[in-house]
Amino acid sequence: MKPDREKGNKIRIRLIGCLFGVVFVTVLSRAYYLQIVTTDEWVKRAERQHQKTVQLTPARGNISDRNGLPLAVSIEMDSCFAEPKVIENIPETAAKLAPLLGISRQELEKKLTDNKLKHFLWLQRRITPDLRKKIETLELDGIEFARETKRFYPNSQVAAHVVGFTGLDPGGLEGIEKKYDKDILGNVGYLITERDALGRNIRLKGTVIRNSSKGNNITLTLDRNIQYIAERELTKAVEDNGAKSGMAIVMETQSGRILAMANYPTFNPNAYFRFPHATLRNLAVTDSFEPGSTFKVLLMAAALEDKAISLKDSFDCELGSYSIGGATIHDTHKYGRLSVADILKHSSNIGAAKIGRRLGQERLSAYLKSFGIGERTGIDLPGEAVGSIRGGHWYESELATVSFGQGVSTTAVQLTAAISAVANKGVLMKPFMVEQITDENGNVTQQFVPQVRRRVVSEDTARKVAVMMESVTQPDGTGSGAAVEGYGVAGKTGTAQKVDPATKRYSSKRIGSFVGFVPVKNPRLTILVVVDEPKKSPYGGIVAAPAFGAIARQTLSYLRVTPEKTGQRTAVAVAAPTKAADVDNDDAAAEGEIVNSDDGEQMPNTRGMSIRQVMQLMEKRRLNIRLIGSGRAVEQQPPAGRQITPNDQVWVRFAPSA
Repeated sequence: MKPDREKGNKIRIRLIGCLFGVVFVTVLSRAYYLQIVTTDEWVKRAERQHQKTVQLTPARGNISDRNGLPLAVSIEMDSCFAEPKVIENIPETAAKLAPLLGISRQELEKKLTDNKLKHFLWLQRRITPDLRKKIETLELDGIEFARETKRFYPNSQVAAHVVGFTGLDPGGLEGIEKKYDKDILGNVGYLITERDALGRNIRLKGTVIRNSSKGNNITLTLDRNIQYIAERELTKAVEDNGAKSGMAIVMETQSGRILAMANYPTFNPNAYFRFPHATLRNLAVTDSFEPGSTFKVLLMAAALEDKAISLKDSFDCELGSYSIGGATIHDTHKYGRLSVADILKHSSNIGAAKIGRRLGQERLSAYLKSFGIGERTGIDLPGEAVGSIRGGHWYESELATVSFGQGVSTTAVQLTAAISAVANKGVLMKPFMVEQITDENGNVTQQFVPQVRRRVVSEDTARKVAVMMESVTQPDGTGSGAAVEGYGVAGKTGTAQKVDPATKRYSSKRIGSFVGFVPVKNPRLTILVVVDEPKKSPYGGIVAAPAFGAIARQTLSYLRVTPEKTGQRTAVAVAAPTKAADVDNDDAAAEGEIVNSDDGEQMPNTRGMSIRQVMQLMEKRRLNIRLIGSGRAVEQQPPAGRQITPNDQVWVRFAPSA
């Protein structure tokens, strides 16, 4: 019996040993799983139990123009918060703090009392350094500060519609801020508060920011100085003509880069909430309009390319009145027979209608679509409209009106790109606004280059149309106001009726426009100016062409484009102040040149002036001057009162005000 008993004990011992072994391996495996495999998950759970996080505003990357000048930046500011649970005397705290925060004592007391059991409560976000100092002097228990970022636009309304703005959260709401929100927005920061083992809040001694990093930076194709020129001349055109609104675009002809995109009325993105919603829209991208006679450029290009007409052809313009398909078409003047070139030069609707009839609906429609009319350009801005071309079968009267720009709609950026194709030897480019995206360390993460969309017409056709367009800006053409001394200017005027949205019929309201490119022989700039509902005159040659000429003249000088014609003076290059809204601007920046003068001139005293004041003064005197630095004029050469000639070295240096 004894051997059997011993044998049974051994079996039991082994079984118990195996059981303990299994338990040990199980515990060890579980411990390994918890401590090694799922450690991150349990750390997060633990943190959720003893930490409370408050999300802070993430820092956004900068937006700058092509020269690196800032258009949108993020600045650090203090935000004030309370820890109601540690405030012993809420009424006394509210009485002292409320006047500084600009709210009533009762309101602040109620807010703190209602949140008595909470560990964290925002009181006022993004306060000024001066206000923080005043609050700190009160030495109130339970009142602390955290660092947050605020979006700031240093140029006020300059390029406001392009750059856009952000909300409090701070997502992009319009413009580049919205289009590239994911790239610009940085990682969210967190304010961390600790809890003890019983879940009670431990008073904050400071702030801890976690996972916070700045977003990517955006460099635009836009040039701040050219943008300022376009905005200033557009504002002048709209206000001088008592118009409702206006648009202006300056595009680099051969690349599609947008150098300026202006809208009037404009707004200050630092206080966008004070402006009507309609003012915040980028009309040059989001709104379509009937282009009027500017469309005749595309008609001529299509007809010449298709060989429906030749430059030797002429058409009877019926002395200003022509009936077709039950409708009567009129010209402003009573023309007889006009050549193809003169039809464009004098903007004859009747001549255009007859050319359109010869070309036919199918071919005209195909060419217009090839020029990009009725389709999005793909520009990197939000809310781009499509425009439209009549579908289905066109009646004779409809074919006639489309030929001179009625019954069809386009956007400002579409029309600029289409006319630029003529300037660019028949090649349509994609317009774009962003040059590159860089990370926080300056490394390029994305580079944008010019993109060819397609060839629309041959180089020969484009050259012929350009020559015809140049005649428009001659003294006897409809767009003589767009002429620029020293340069050949090719362009076309446009005057279109507006459709009444209520009656769906054409009203007495008009849109005046001018579009063209310069210089003719080697186009650098394609410019469009649109003036909506001018009161003094409806004609594009009167309300828009002078603004085109002013923008072209100053931009060519700023870019130092050599004049095509010798012996003529070039125009004034105007450098933009940082804040276009401020007449006296302390922190403007510029580096530009003012034109040569044929006669001697006396050097004025510029000391203490802002850049804008100096530019206005020099524009009148036409001095050859160089502007250096930013702020207020502190030094000049030569001294005030000295006679100077165009060959003298003249400069004014600016420095920030003390």
